[in-house]
Amino acid sequence: MKRLKIDLDYLIEMLARMIAVPSPCGFTDPMVHCVGEELENLGVSFDLTRRGAIRATMPGAEARPARGVVAHLDTVGAMVRQLKPNGRLALAPIGTWSSRFAEGARVTIFAEAGEKRGSVLPLLASGHSFGDAVDSQPSSWEHVEIRVDEEVETAEDLAQCGYQIGDAVSFDPNLEILRNGYIVSRHLDDKAGVAALLAAMKAVLDSGVKIAVECHPLFTISEEVGSGASHVLHGNVAELVAIDNATNAPGQNSIGDGVTIAMMDSAGPFDYHLTTKLLQICAEHDVRHARDIFRDYRCDVASAIEAGNDIRTALICFAADASHGYERTHIRSLEALSELLALYMQSPPTLMRDRKDFGPLEGFPKQNTEFQRFLDPEDGD
Repeated sequence: MKRLKIDLDYLIEMLARMIAVPSPCGFTDPMVHCVGEELENLGVSFDLTRRGAIRATMPGAEARPARGVVAHLDTVGAMVRQLKPNGRLALAPIGTWSSRFAEGARVTIFAEAGEKRGSVLPLLASGHSFGDAVDSQPSSWEHVEIRVDEEVETAEDLAQCGYQIGDAVSFDPNLEILRNGYIVSRHLDDKAGVAALLAAMKAVLDSGVKIAVECHPLFTISEEVGSGASHVLHGNVAELVAIDNATNAPGQNSIGDGVTIAMMDSAGPFDYHLTTKLLQICAEHDVRHARDIFRDYRCDVASAIEAGNDIRTALICFAADASHGYERTHIRSLEALSELLALYMQSPPTLMRDRKDFGPLEGFPKQNTEFQRFLDPEDGD
């Protein structure tokens, strides 16, 4: 395996392109086209499920046991819940996030009559009118509304302008890429992960290195509502690595300038053997990394397991301060994530016996600290 040079200009270009495409869960078709076109540019073959999840294929020396690497295209957002008598729009959140992160945002409403613009405001939005009450009002989705940028004063006015219950609402990302390497934007979760995966794929393809087994980059469209990878796996996939954000907050061990490898999230522990292999790859190839546990968090691999797939799972993450709000990461974190992904794509299977759905007790691994088997493709055969 070789630690490959990551094209950071390409990574940033992809991130900026992805961030610019609205994709709240349920309104992801434009993002599917965006990623599909880039896969065509890279020369990577892929198929779409009926609803648009992407299953790409990078051939390897062996077809089994294949591996998958998954990032999600959907983001949090909202949907119009009510045309209010005061000429404003009530909202229902898409995904799990707080309305306090929505307040003050500029948004696009995707109405049948076309794209429309507005701002999300608390019900008491002006200190000149409501005094100190603006600071004591509750924070919930019942206490925010969209002020649309049209001459409307009633629900009937809204209807005449083309607004309807069920219109998708996308929140402006406000991307900033700073000279010191920080990147600030809404929706880095998981578009930064998508960009890092594409950059890793490009590094592998440009280098001409051989990958040991077939690899399937996967791009799901409903992770934020919990069903992302439940329907997109190939039947020969034996191990699945999810890419998502690592929360930087008190009580967490995630790092801001490297890749964080999760040991467990709210759905339970990740696979011991696959996770240990990823940690070993980082240690042996000097990829800056840390371990963490995410208690209020779940990712694509949970839905894959719940759908009945008998696969090894792991989660690797880029830094994301203030997740589901104005998120912040650093280019060094994305670079480390891409480096680990490129190394993982080159690595042999975690266990060759996984190419069979069932097997005897003989050759079944033991959980210990002896890592050498993860580097030997014949072990456990």
